[in-house]
Amino acid sequence: MNDPLQKEAPDDAPGSKAQPRQRYVLDDTGFNEVPKKYRKFYRKFGGPGDTLAPNEVLCPVCMVVVRSSRELRPGDRVYCMPCFSRLIVIECNGRLEARPVY
Repeated sequence: MNDPLQKEAPDDAPGSKAQPRQRYVLDDTGFNEVPKKYRKFYRKFGGPGDTLAPNEVLCPVCMVVVRSSRELRPGDRVYCMPCFSRLIVIECNGRLEARPVY
């Protein structure tokens, strides 16, 4: 499987001109719909006033926020465990969104 978040991407290489991805420390948010091991990667969406961090994207299927330990960029793939959806991150209107991959 070729997953860009699991290995060092070419833009993270020391000699590249692109900015390296930021890393984030994730804490448990109390999201109890997935096994305890994976709870830090998900949180409930807070509604219209909720702003997403650069390492978060909203699942359009179940409206759960999927979190990553690295900054997300367009083209990245994420997995929503609560609804079993595979998502691809895209940029739309200046913000990151997720689209299901069928």
